[in-house]
Amino acid sequence: MRKFTAGGGWPAIWYTLKKGREAGGVFRLYRALRSKNACKTCALGMGGQRGGMVNERGRPLEVCKKSIQAMAADMAGRLNDHFADDFSIEQLRRFTPRELEQAGRLTVPLHKGPLDDRYRPVSWEQAIDGVAGALAAASPDERFFYFSGRSSNEAGFLLQLFARISGTNNVNNCSYYCHQASGVGLTSVTGSGTATVVLEDVEQCDLLLLIGANPSSNHPRLMKTIVELRRRGGKVIVINPLREVGLERFRVPSDVRSLLFGSRTCDLYVQPNIGGDIALLAGVARVLLERGDTADAFIHDATEGWDAFSAHVRGLDWSDITRAAGVDRATIEQIADIYARSERTIFCWAMGLTHHAHGVENVQAVANLALMRGMLGRPGRGLLPLRGHSNVQGIGSVGVTPQLKQAIFDGIERSFDVTLPTTPGLDTLRCMEQAHDGRMRFACCLGGNLYGSNPDAAYAAEAMNRIGTVVYLSTTLNTGHAWGTGRDTYILPVRARDEEDQATTQESMFNYVRLSAGGPPRYEGPRSEVEVIASIAEAWQARVGGPPPLDWTSMRAHDRIREAIAKVVPGYEAIGRIDATKEEFQIAGRTFHEPRFPTDNGRAKFHVVNLPAFAAETPKTLRLMTMRSEGQFNTVVYEEEDIYRGQERRDVILMNDADIERMDLAIDGPVTVCSETGTIAGVRVRAHDIPAGNAAMYYPEANTLVPRTADTKSGTPAFKNVRVWLE
Repeated sequence: MRKFTAGGGWPAIWYTLKKGREAGGVFRLYRALRSKNACKTCALGMGGQRGGMVNERGRPLEVCKKSIQAMAADMAGRLNDHFADDFSIEQLRRFTPRELEQAGRLTVPLHKGPLDDRYRPVSWEQAIDGVAGALAAASPDERFFYFSGRSSNEAGFLLQLFARISGTNNVNNCSYYCHQASGVGLTSVTGSGTATVVLEDVEQCDLLLLIGANPSSNHPRLMKTIVELRRRGGKVIVINPLREVGLERFRVPSDVRSLLFGSRTCDLYVQPNIGGDIALLAGVARVLLERGDTADAFIHDATEGWDAFSAHVRGLDWSDITRAAGVDRATIEQIADIYARSERTIFCWAMGLTHHAHGVENVQAVANLALMRGMLGRPGRGLLPLRGHSNVQGIGSVGVTPQLKQAIFDGIERSFDVTLPTTPGLDTLRCMEQAHDGRMRFACCLGGNLYGSNPDAAYAAEAMNRIGTVVYLSTTLNTGHAWGTGRDTYILPVRARDEEDQATTQESMFNYVRLSAGGPPRYEGPRSEVEVIASIAEAWQARVGGPPPLDWTSMRAHDRIREAIAKVVPGYEAIGRIDATKEEFQIAGRTFHEPRFPTDNGRAKFHVVNLPAFAAETPKTLRLMTMRSEGQFNTVVYEEEDIYRGQERRDVILMNDADIERMDLAIDGPVTVCSETGTIAGVRVRAHDIPAGNAAMYYPEANTLVPRTADTKSGTPAFKNVRVWLE
C-alpha cells in the first residue's frame, strides 16, 4: 500500500463522497452533519445550536473524517432480522471489529441465556423485566455500571443517580482507561482536572507542544488550528515515538491554499523511547534552569514546591536523562531554545502520556515545564489534554465517578431527599478484577465496548463471562457482545444523539457545553437512553417494593434532568436555563486567565517526578505501544487500512529497520508476538520510522499482550511500554 506524503487532502474528500453514497446520498449525509447536534466523535467539540460543522467561535466547515465515519455508521442499514439466528456467539467471535460494526444498526432487544449459544430477539417488556430482576437479585456490592463518553449528560446523570439509589458506588466511565491520569495529574497541579484553556487561547498561542498524541488521525480538526498557528509565525514541536506523516504535513480540505499546496505542521519532530517522556521533559527543565530561563516572579507569586523541584532537576545526571529519553542532549537543548523564545505556549497531550504505569507523573512533568516559564494562568498559555469521546468529560462532570465530589453528593441528597451510599466505589479495572473473582453478579454498560477497552483480553473475557447478567445499551454490535457475555446477556438498542426525541447536552474538552436538538429516529425499535434507564429503574423499584425515592416517570423528561444537574453540579447552573435560552456556555472556574487556582492556597504546585525505573533491556525484547489507526475511533474500527502509515491490514507490528535486521526477520514475514500476558501468532513484520528497540501494534487487537499493570494514582492501565519478544 502506498504511503501518503501528507494527511487530509483530496483522499479525505473522495472518502467523504464514498461515505455519502453509503449513507443514502451525499446531500442526505450533509443535512445530517448540519443538524443542530454536537459532533459524535472527539471531544474537540463542534455543532450544537449554531448548527453542525460550526465551532464555539462561530467558524463554519468544522468537520473531519471522524465525524463523517460516525455519522455514516449511524445512517447505515439495520441489522438483518435473521442475523442473530444465523450466527452463534462462537461465530461472532470470528468477526473482526469492523465486520461487527458494519453488520448494521440494532433495532430489537437481544438476549442470550445461560444455555444459549446465540442471541435471540425478545420484546422490550421481556428485556426490561429480565434486567430489573437480575439487578434486584444482586446485592449492591455485586453490581457495577460502566459509561461510555458517547452518551449524554442527561443519560449519564440519571444512570449514576439510579445506581447510587440502588445502593452502589461502583460507577465508572471509559476515562479510567484513557485520560483519568490527566484528570488526577492536573488536579494535583491546579486543583481542576480539565483543560486550563479555551479554544480562543489555542488560536492565540505562539508555540504548541504536542506530546504523545496524533491529532492528524484522532482529532483532525485540530490540524486546521495548527496550520493557522504556523501561518501566523508560531511554532509546533511534536514529541512522539512514531513518525506520523500527518504531523509533518497536512492538507486541510476546507482551506484552499492548504488543500492545493499542503501545509507543514511542525518545526521540530522528536522521537523519544516509549516511556521516555519524563526524562526528556526533565532534560528540557534542566536546560532552562541552567540558562536562567524561568519566570521567577510567577514562580514566587503563584506556585509552591519550586525549591524541591529545582533541586531535584539540578541533581539529575545528563547520561541518565539521555539514556532514558532515547534523545541526545543537543535535541533536548533545541526544544528548550524554542520554548524559551515563546511568549504564549500551550501543551497538548493524549494517551501517549497517560497510558503508562507513571501516567500521572507524565502529566505532572508537563505541568512542571509550563509552570517554570509562567505558561499557565494567562491568555494563550496553558495545559490541554486531547480527550477522545465527545462527552467523556461531561459524564465525569455530572457524577459518573466512583466517588462523588462532596458538593455533588450533598446536592443530590438535598435536592432529591435521598441518602446515598458511602461505601467506597470501585474503578473500572477493580470492577473487572472483582468480576474475575466471581464477585460481580450484574454489570450495566451504557455504550462503549468494555471488553475491547481492557488490557489482558483473555482475562477480560473470563471476567465478563463470570458475571451473572451483563446489560449493554448499544447502537451497533462490537466485540464486547461476542466476547464479553455474561451468563445472561441483554443488548438493548438505543438511539443515536441526532435521533433523540428530546434535546441532550455534551461537554467538550474545552469545558464548553453544547445543546443537541436530536431529530427523527431512523429506525423503529431503538429507544432513548434516558427512556431505557427510567424503565429499568421503575421495574427494579416494583420488584424491591417500598415507596420510590424518585418519580422515575418525571425523570424521563430531559429538561427535568437538566434542572437537577443545575442544582447539584457546580459550574453547570446555566444548564437549567438552556432549554429556554438555547445559550450554550463555558463552565466557570476551570480555565485560568489569571494566576489564581482552586487549590487550598490558590497556588499551582510543582511536583518532584523521578525518572521511571524500567525492566532491563535484552537483545530479544522490544518496548511495545498500542495505537489507533486513521481508520478507527477508540475501539470502533471503520476501515481495516491505515492509509497514513501505509498499512492495508491491522495484524502487523511496526518496527525499526535495524531491529528487523538484528533479529533476522523478513519484511511481511509472520511472527508470533509474546508478552508475559499472552501471544498473538501470524503477525506481519513491517518497517516504520520508530526508534530502535521500540515497536507498535494496533489497539484493541493487541490488548491480548497488555498486562493489567496500572498507574497506582489513576487506575489507568499501561497500554504503552509493554515488554514483548518475537518468536
